[in-house]
Amino acid sequence: MDSSILLSPALGICVGILMGLTGAGGGILSVPLLVFALHMKMVDASPISLSAIALAASVGALIGLKNKLLRYKAAFFMAIFGVIFAPAGFWLANQIPNGPLLLIFSAALFYSAFNQYRQARKTSFGIVDSPRKPPPCLIDPSIGKLYWNVPCARALALTGGLAGFLSGLLGVGGGFIIIPALKRYTNLTAQSIIVTSLGVQALISGGSVIFSAATGGFNFLVAAPFSLGALAGLLVGLAISKKLSGPRLQQVFAIMVLGVAVSLTIKGLNGL
Repeated sequence: MDSSILLSPALGICVGILMGLTGAGGGILSVPLLVFALHMKMVDASPISLSAIALAASVGALIGLKNKLLRYKAAFFMAIFGVIFAPAGFWLANQIPNGPLLLIFSAALFYSAFNQYRQARKTSFGIVDSPRKPPPCLIDPSIGKLYWNVPCARALALTGGLAGFLSGLLGVGGGFIIIPALKRYTNLTAQSIIVTSLGVQALISGGSVIFSAATGGFNFLVAAPFSLGALAGLLVGLAISKKLSGPRLQQVFAIMVLGVAVSLTIKGLNGL
């Protein structure tokens, strides 16, 4: 039996635990794990990563919907543009050699690591962001729903499109793009932002997996155990997250992502 089929559920469990402890951002390590542990090319690892993210994010989004935290209209709106632009990312990924593609992914990891560490440090020290003008997407207090207007729709469409493009290009859910954007363009609560981001990622990742499978670039034998392992790990991570989660854990995770980014950079440079 292929060793990758035996190893993939263990890798999925690791990813799922990280997602449960740190939020959806843990899924960004799916591709590096598949690249290093299973010696896969990025273009092959990306759809497998997306299948795990789609499954785990769907569970989180459904829980958020039950708790009335998911802004499903905004999530669907962003996902529409994400699904439209994801095939362009897939196409571009197949045109770029593996070495340069690894360097592009490492750049995304560097961005994610520094952003997470900065946000965790602010939370740890109680640093409050300076006042800014009202965002374009505001909750209407009279009905408890987002007030839709052209600037709001434009901001969410651009965010969804970028997340979808990166989903296809790098095999990431796009949470490192969606969450900061929702913080900037809306006045949603932190919990609602995370859950809405999960909803967007579930839809975009699911659409990307369907597109990948339709074009023949999806390894079901590795993806299925990897995704199920990620789901099991997610449930474990969620169960222990109340005891271990917090700014310090986010900082540790950011340092871990930074280390992976450096390793991918070296691997990418060697592949040039």
